[in-house]
Amino acid sequence: MARPTLSSLALGLMAALGYPPVHLWIVAILALAGFIVLLHASPSSRSAAWRGWVFGWAHLTLANNWIATAFTHQAKMPEFLGWIAVPLLCVYLAVYPALAAVGAHLLFKKSNQASQQALGFGLIFAGLWIIFEWVRSWAFTGYPWPPLGLVLLGGWQTPGVAALLPWLGTYGLSGLAVVAAAFVAFGVQSGRWWLWTAPLVFLIVGMHAMPASAPRDSEIAYTLVQPLIPQDEINDGSKFEEQFKRIADLTVPGNDTSRLVLWPESAIPDYLENGYPQRFYDRMTALNPITQRGDPEFARLRIGSIIGKRSTLLTGVVNLDIGVEDGRRQAVSARNSVIALNGAGEITQHYAKAHLVPYGEYLPMRPILEPLGLSRLVAGSIDYKPGPGAETLDLGVHGKAGVQICYEIVFSGQVVDREDRPDYLFNPSNDGWFGAWGPPQHLAQARMRALEEGLPVLRSTTTGISAVIDAGGVVRQTVASGQADAVQGRVPQAREPTWFARLGNILPLGWAALLLILGLLVPRLLALRKTQG
Repeated sequence: MARPTLSSLALGLMAALGYPPVHLWIVAILALAGFIVLLHASPSSRSAAWRGWVFGWAHLTLANNWIATAFTHQAKMPEFLGWIAVPLLCVYLAVYPALAAVGAHLLFKKSNQASQQALGFGLIFAGLWIIFEWVRSWAFTGYPWPPLGLVLLGGWQTPGVAALLPWLGTYGLSGLAVVAAAFVAFGVQSGRWWLWTAPLVFLIVGMHAMPASAPRDSEIAYTLVQPLIPQDEINDGSKFEEQFKRIADLTVPGNDTSRLVLWPESAIPDYLENGYPQRFYDRMTALNPITQRGDPEFARLRIGSIIGKRSTLLTGVVNLDIGVEDGRRQAVSARNSVIALNGAGEITQHYAKAHLVPYGEYLPMRPILEPLGLSRLVAGSIDYKPGPGAETLDLGVHGKAGVQICYEIVFSGQVVDREDRPDYLFNPSNDGWFGAWGPPQHLAQARMRALEEGLPVLRSTTTGISAVIDAGGVVRQTVASGQADAVQGRVPQAREPTWFARLGNILPLGWAALLLILGLLVPRLLALRKTQG
């Protein structure tokens, strides 16, 4: 390839076409194969790092284009900043593919192998990709969206190659995508591409066509609601009562059956906790005096009457932390929370979001950035405070719920309390500002968590895509984007703890070590075979 920088850029963009909603996995694999050949031909570690960075920057920028849409739903900063923010964010995110690229170059060079085959190099690159994609998931608070293995996830009714997630983990599946590309690259380089590529394509197609296992349901009934609250109405006080009536009607008020009711993030604007300064409640009352929105007890009882006396509601709310500043009781921070509320209007459980979104729910380096005109994308002037991490809420007859709010679900290995395994995961979200690419990618990553952990995932969102996902990663029910609707049924059964559920990310790191060893051995074996031949 005469122009390696442009080639790296083009191949990175092509690789991103494997992600939802485009999902051209074969284009992504071929692009990765081309990049492995290009990277293997790097004359120096500096050029390898540069090619890896350009490839990573291009494919992550296109994949994360939905972030720019978020800037159209706030008024404090110009919208065009979104189209600058995404490529600037990916300047940093591309460091991890660059590290994998330069690491592969150095390790393969130090193996002192004369072989020009790309297979061993590709295996080393795959092992390092696993390691650095895992590092990206936690370094500087972490941002794993999207993992490369996402390109191998099948359609809604079958997991495809992602059926291997219980034994590989997400980052191991990313490594497998690179391994598949390495075999294609090796086939092309050896002049026998048909011998290596055709079986690989047939294998992936075959796994995508495999029928899903028969559904198995628990005894827990649910009503999952998508109220369709457009993003520009989320914080419009004049719309609060209309929004509440919509969600209440979809919930089927007065239902006397025992059920789990699921409402999304941003579903309830009311303050449901007692103990805030009265002026906070008065502000809510002023929005609609007739409905007494500012009375937390009234608000809780009203919700309890809607869900029914034998039901439990899990819903997103915003809770405040009250402190004293300048001699006056003030809200010093907020918590993006999920509460469990019973039919008597009593709050029985709390969960606070642990993985907060930088620039979304808090402004890093606020004393420096705020004077420069930068602000949070979420309305409000106080920052959110993180919770302690994965927790299991015991809801009695309605089972044990693990909760992951919005993009917390994308953190592989961090969504379940392994000392208190839940029966299912609840993932409330507000995807209204995620653009066209964000919601399908979000849903796809929730499916990956279901497969990894062997747990069903119940997603209730404001605008879509809401879904009930079984423990095999199959979407059993869904409400499409842009619709107001509710689905009912019984929560799918959990499976026995998977390998990943037991080992967490030790598992993909073990696969990374194996790939590195194989990558160093393969050139020797190929050279030996050639000598003996």
